[in-house]
Amino acid sequence: MKIALVHDYLNQYGGAERVLEAFMDMYPDAPVYTLISDLSRMPKRFRSAQIRNSFIQRIPFSKKFYKNMINLFPLAVEQFDLREFDVVLSTSSAFAKGVITNPNQIHISYCHTPMRYVWDLYHQYINEDIKNPLFKFLLPILLHPIRIWDQISSRRVDHFIANSLNVAHRIRKYYGRDAQVIYPPVDFDRYFKAEHIQDYFLVVSRLLPYKRIDIVIEAFNQLNKPLIIIGDGYDRKRLEALAGPTITFMGYQTDETIAQYYAECQAFIMAGEEDFGITPLEAQASGRPVIAFRKGGSLETVKDGVTGLFFDEQKPESIIHALQHFSTEHYDSDAIRNHALAFSTYRFKQEIAAFIHSKVQGDHYENETR
Repeated sequence: MKIALVHDYLNQYGGAERVLEAFMDMYPDAPVYTLISDLSRMPKRFRSAQIRNSFIQRIPFSKKFYKNMINLFPLAVEQFDLREFDVVLSTSSAFAKGVITNPNQIHISYCHTPMRYVWDLYHQYINEDIKNPLFKFLLPILLHPIRIWDQISSRRVDHFIANSLNVAHRIRKYYGRDAQVIYPPVDFDRYFKAEHIQDYFLVVSRLLPYKRIDIVIEAFNQLNKPLIIIGDGYDRKRLEALAGPTITFMGYQTDETIAQYYAECQAFIMAGEEDFGITPLEAQASGRPVIAFRKGGSLETVKDGVTGLFFDEQKPESIIHALQHFSTEHYDSDAIRNHALAFSTYRFKQEIAAFIHSKVQGDHYENETR
């Protein structure tokens, strides 16, 4: 059985790329097709992988300005010639699921979310996140045909896997398709419990507007409590301008450094509505509680009162209220870590392998009985 892996982009490292890494472990001979890659920004193992880029990679300055080429992405992903493979396994939150396969192939798509900026976050993206008046005018014109393509291309997938019940609901709403839920993997070997807890709270995130780190900053400014923010993104300058003296931006950090900060924090803060959200589980794998917005994927990963607590509105006042009722003594670090064990990498690989095997056997049986 020859397998190809397809991924949206390989120019930043996050939860989706950790899923791809697990697939690469499972199928080490499988090439990875992607729209564009910047391997200097990726972990070392990607530099020795079989990476096959789309024609976007050859366009001058595409690594820097690839987002401006969004109207070319459907064409680019459709140019991948995958005829030599029996199974195509895509990991997608945007375009990778749109590859073209033939009737004798099986395309399984691990969906992190339907494209959020053309569906549920569309109006926020256009009306709040985009500041340039020209872009605000042009983007609806560009995104409308992409929304149509996204819906049409969803029909090319033979079987969907969703990374959460939350995303399975979106797949059903926007694509009219059912999806099996298999939670993403947490690599427990990277995380550990610390002997001593420090006095800071922690955010680990890409610095993007929808992550709502701005309201976390405003809350900690008012409380004058120490907050450490790890991660980078185009919203960093705006966030740094909001931050008071108790807030520290650390930018990109290695996995080893992040694990240390997870282990020693008072609690991890997540203010955005995530599709699933791997970082709260990484914090819990370190035995630390989570303070999260009560919506989206956090409802599937945080046990209220056991592994963390929720706040109900994306407002600084709601976070402040949660922090005023938070005490690290109320939480058992062993119970928190044991809860996170249900999301292990071993469990993920077993469930993925069983799913692929069942679909390959099922399709083979159907072909034999025709």
